[in-house]
Amino acid sequence: MSRGTPPFRAEHIGSLLRPADLVPGGEDEAIARVIRWQEGLGLRVVTDGEFRRESWRLGFVTKVEGFARADAVGEVDVQRDAAGKAARVGAAPVAVAKLRRTGPIVADEVAFALRHANATVKATLPAPSYLHYPRGRACVHPGVYPDLDEFFDDVVKIYTAELRALGDAGGSYLQLDEVALPLLCDENLRAAVRARGDDPDALVGLYIDLINRIAREKPAGMTIGVHMCRGNALGRWIGSGGYEAVAERAFNALEVDAFFLEYDTERAGGFEPLRFMPKGRMVVLGLVSTKTPRLEEKAFLMKRIEEAARYVPLENLSLSPQCGFASHRKGTALTFADQESKLKLVVETAAEVWGEA
Repeated sequence: MSRGTPPFRAEHIGSLLRPADLVPGGEDEAIARVIRWQEGLGLRVVTDGEFRRESWRLGFVTKVEGFARADAVGEVDVQRDAAGKAARVGAAPVAVAKLRRTGPIVADEVAFALRHANATVKATLPAPSYLHYPRGRACVHPGVYPDLDEFFDDVVKIYTAELRALGDAGGSYLQLDEVALPLLCDENLRAAVRARGDDPDALVGLYIDLINRIAREKPAGMTIGVHMCRGNALGRWIGSGGYEAVAERAFNALEVDAFFLEYDTERAGGFEPLRFMPKGRMVVLGLVSTKTPRLEEKAFLMKRIEEAARYVPLENLSLSPQCGFASHRKGTALTFADQESKLKLVVETAAEVWGEA
C-alpha cells in the first residue's frame, strides 16, 4: 500500500547535526541547504534540523513566557553513556509566573521551511509531560499555580493555540516527543518517582490525557505522531525497559495517528507490546541508532521489520532512526558522513521492503 500521507515509509525524527560553519544569524541559509540535502537523499519528509533550538526540549521553554530553569527533583534525569558514565540532564522547566504564549513556537520555523521544501515538512514539539516529569509537583512555583490543574489548563491552551498557528502557516504534520512515558517503563525510575511522592501509574494517565486534550483540537487534515524515546541528548540515555508497562494504556488510549518507537537496542525490549496497537495506527520502527556511528546491516533491519510485522501488519509499519541526530545543539560523536549513511540506509531499506520511501 502506497503511503500518500505521513508518516512515510522512510522517516527521520527531526534534529540533524549542525553544520560546522553554522554561526548565529546564519540559520536561514543552513536550513535551506539541509532541506535540499534531505530531499536529495530521497526522503519525502524533511525538517529544519531544529537548527534554531538549544535542544529538542528547551526550544519550547525559551519561547513561552513564565518559565525558568531548575534542577530535576529526585533521580529521574540521570543520563548514561556507552561506558556507563553518569551525568544529570539539568535545566528542567519550572513555572515562576503565569504561562503565556507570546508568539509562535514552531509555526514560524515551519513557515520558513515550507518556502524551501518540496517534500512534506514535519514540525516537532516536546510533549507536555516534559513540563512536569522532571520536577513533579515542583514544576510550578506554588504561589503562581497553587492548583496544578490550572497549570495544565494553561499548558494545553498554549499547545492548542500553537496547533492553530501551525495549521495557518501551512503545516500539516506534527510530532510530539514523549520521553516520560517510556522512562516510566524503567523500574528504577518508577522507584525514583515514588520516592519524591508521585504515583508512576497516575502519571501515565496524566500524560496520556494531556496529549489527547491537545490532539483533539488539531486542525483538519493534520497528522500527529508521538515519538517515544528513553533519552538521546549527546548520545546518552536515561531509561531502560520495554514498553510493556505502558503499552496497553498508551497505545490504546492515545488519540494520535502514529507512534515513532525507539527500538535500536535491547534496552527498548521486544516487539511483543505492539500486540496492543489498535488497528490502523501507523508504527514507525526506530531501528537505526543515532547514538553510535556503526552502520546497521540492511539484512538485519529487514529481519527486524519482519519480526515486528507479526504484531502490526506490514502496511502499517515504517522505518526511521531511533531518535534525532542532535537532540542537543552540541550533537553526538557521529559525523555528518555517519548521519548521511544512516539516512540513506533508511531510505534504501524502506524502498526494498515496501517498494517506496
